[in-house]
Amino acid sequence: MTTNSELYERGQHSIPGAVNSPVRSFRSVGGVPYFVDRGSGSRVWDVEGAEYIDYVQSYGASILGHANPKVVAAIEHAARKGSTFGAPTLNEILLAEAMVDRVPGLESVRLVSSGTEATMSAIRLARGATGRNVLVKFAGNYHGHSDALLAEAGSGVAEGVLLGESAPDSAGVTPGAVADTIVAPYNVVPTLDDSVAVVIVEPVAANMGLVPPVPGFLEGLRAECDRVGALLMFDEVITGFRLGRGGATQWSGVSADLWSFGKVIGGGLPVGAFGASSEIMSHLAPLGDIYQAGTLSGNPLATAAGTTVLSEMSEADHQSLSAKAKVLADGLRDAFETADVAARVPRVGPLVGLFFGGGEDPVDYGAAAESVSLGRYPEFFHGMLARGIAFAPGPYEVFFTSMAHSDADLDRTVDAAHEVAKHMAG
Repeated sequence: MTTNSELYERGQHSIPGAVNSPVRSFRSVGGVPYFVDRGSGSRVWDVEGAEYIDYVQSYGASILGHANPKVVAAIEHAARKGSTFGAPTLNEILLAEAMVDRVPGLESVRLVSSGTEATMSAIRLARGATGRNVLVKFAGNYHGHSDALLAEAGSGVAEGVLLGESAPDSAGVTPGAVADTIVAPYNVVPTLDDSVAVVIVEPVAANMGLVPPVPGFLEGLRAECDRVGALLMFDEVITGFRLGRGGATQWSGVSADLWSFGKVIGGGLPVGAFGASSEIMSHLAPLGDIYQAGTLSGNPLATAAGTTVLSEMSEADHQSLSAKAKVLADGLRDAFETADVAARVPRVGPLVGLFFGGGEDPVDYGAAAESVSLGRYPEFFHGMLARGIAFAPGPYEVFFTSMAHSDADLDRTVDAAHEVAKHMAG
């Protein structure tokens, strides 16, 4: 039998770190990653045959659960016709129509192959459409690994006024690539000027643990962008079609000018999309002078899977998904309280987070980082994994329930959390 350790060692010779995305390496939690052999519904099995109730769910992409029969059938049907053509297909139109139908204010979308590609292309569109250069993002919000978005503020923000020093937080990104990127603290409305093309934000931050917008934050961004003529962009790669049928726009009542999407709309296959009003999108080639292209964009397998997923998720299903998340969050919270382990378990609809330490829930990246610095997550992670429960191997990730998670799955997870919390309490 092939073991996880053997595959990890073998992978080192042909793949950097033996993984194709850094968080999979277990660097944040220690140990050797499990290599998944297969998945079904709420579960995955590794190459050693170990079974896990999975709350990673491809970081939110598998909203129906792994290998959903209807999604598999849609992919198989599409694959028999051919996997890629470099020409338009009906599936592209069906997925675009489903997205436009669901998100208020979204009139036109361009399909791409990843969330990173979607945000990168949307930023170019915003700059071209406005004739401005400056991009504003928020510390702790992750928008993919394109150069301009891999920046943190050098000196941050004082008194709500933007300070223009930005520094790349990855080697290989030049200072020039982030010269027009300004980073502000999450949940603080920055003061803009007429050099700003676009403000990009996770409407519910889910890459620094789970940090919801404080009351008035999204509304304040909308008003400030309107004041100076900047565009407001919601990065909904995580929240899109998961927070509800209409994503964060429906959930918050605040409409953006631009959106980026991913994960759910691919049904587990590589996909991304960005969209806006028809007027803004008309700036894109072939209609306008802003170039963007992709050989595999609108892939017929991914669009078939994504359209199937969206058609399967009714409003009642979204409510059910949130109810499952509530059971998980309440159960984890009770486990820590019973064991007298200081922890906070925020929940926003179907999204669940975890912060160790006392006090109030974090409202920005600094507070989230303070929780992570306590170093308690690895013990929790490995304790749960040893009991057959898989959470993400990183303290800044959120937990994802799927429609396939049963009451028995949730009960078993909560029971395991009580055991682990008791052990953590010593």
